[in-house]
Amino acid sequence: MSRETPTLRQAAASEAAAERLAPFLAASAAIDCDHPAVRRLAGEVGRSREVDTLRVAYETVRDRYPHAMDIDASTVSVSASDVLSHGHGICFAKSHLLAAVLRACGIAAGLCYQKLGDDDQSCLHALNAVWLRDQGRWIRLDARGNKPGIDARFSLGPEALAYPVRIDRGERDFAEIHATPLPSTLAALRRSRTMEDLVRGLPSDMSAADRRQADKARFRFDHL
Repeated sequence: MSRETPTLRQAAASEAAAERLAPFLAASAAIDCDHPAVRRLAGEVGRSREVDTLRVAYETVRDRYPHAMDIDASTVSVSASDVLSHGHGICFAKSHLLAAVLRACGIAAGLCYQKLGDDDQSCLHALNAVWLRDQGRWIRLDARGNKPGIDARFSLGPEALAYPVRIDRGERDFAEIHATPLPSTLAALRRSRTMEDLVRGLPSDMSAADRRQADKARFRFDHL
């Protein structure tokens, strides 16, 4: 009986890993990494070292495109290219943009979610998961946009997110890493003609469809 050589085992493992990561490099209607405007931005932020590309892409999305509610914007961005066109977006749309730009740079990126607020007034919040190829692990980055009281930063170590969850108030981190947006958040963006519509229709928690998608997630953060 022939034995499988280490090289063959490594190649098989590498192929399996690539297959698992493929959805986190794919284009979709919301994460339209194949859009010309997204590709132009990817060309602008791309650097020779992947970690530098990550940092520049993250800081560009965080700082150049403000959170729509911080500037009292009226238009609603849904896709990554919408954010580039309108110049702003809420956390969901900005997470679509960062994922799209990184995917256009060949870096696997997904979406993560938090439930913020209390039982009387809660909402979902979106951020990103990014695959560190050389370390074989995911990290979370939050490109929501900073303002007084919010200081999210790029970090490969301890997380520096916009909203550390307050468990005592019922807030939580969802551990799943999604290749596509949650159905509830995408539906809220698409059906809203104005930001006022969107604020009234934002999901307060995961829907049944969201949970079904979460149950099928290929990756999750075990420490959350």
